[in-house]
This record gives sequence, structure tokens and C-alpha cells, in this order.
Amino acid sequence: MRNFARRAATLALAATALAAPLSGTAQAAPATLYAPSALVFTVGHGETAAQAVPERAVTLNCAPKPSGTHPDPASACAELSRVDGDFAALESESGVLCTREYDPVVVTVDGVWQGERVSYERVFANECVKNSSVASVFAF
Repeated sequence: MRNFARRAATLALAATALAAPLSGTAQAAPATLYAPSALVFTVGHGETAAQAVPERAVTLNCAPKPSGTHPDPASACAELSRVDGDFAALESESGVLCTREYDPVVVTVDGVWQGERVSYERVFANECVKNSSVASVFAF
């Protein structure tokens, strides 16, 4: 039941982030030339997203300009553009020393990147490993 509530909350956040731009009146021409890029990020402790209870959630909109509740939307959008939306290409910094404590942290991303539906899940060994990412995308 807890997994259902977590999934329902994530889907509600995603629906709100994705439906807000669509709630206007119908127009013959698009309001912008940019493909939509609206993402919902969650982070929680657990080995999979199904087991983890979300502790934080942020939104990130990258078109036509960076916005959302992400702490640094401009940097996050720039980094995602640099890797063409490939979250797996966002590497961790090799020079950061973290403890070998196993306290898994799972990050999920759901939404739309440049008009294409995306869903991504990544498990980090602990919070330090997650924060060692050179990408500001996961820094929330």
C-alpha cells in the first residue's frame, strides 16, 4: 500500500508539471518553438524505487527557459543539454572519497525531455556517492 501511495504522489506531481502548460485554450499554432522539457525528480532511501519512500521531490522545466523547484535549474538544464538528456552519461567525480557504508539512495526521474517521454532510476550506494556527482542535476 505504501508503494501505491508513493507512485500516486509521483504521478500526481508529474501530471501537474506536464499538464500545466497544456491547460490553456487551443491554438492553431504552438505558443513556442521549443519541444517541452518538464521533469520530476524524487530521492529516497532504498534499493529500488518500488521500495523507497520519496523524501524530496523537485521539478525542472528547461524550455523555453530553465525554471522549476530544482535548486539550480540553469545548470541542471545546461548539463542535460550537454549529454542530450542521457542521465546515465552524468558521471560521478572520481576524486571524492566516500565511506563504504551501504545505505542505498535511489533517484528517479519522470517526465518529458525535448518532447520525448523519459523515465530513469539510479541507485547510489549512499548519500555521499550521490552528492559526489559532478552534475548539478542530482543536487537537490
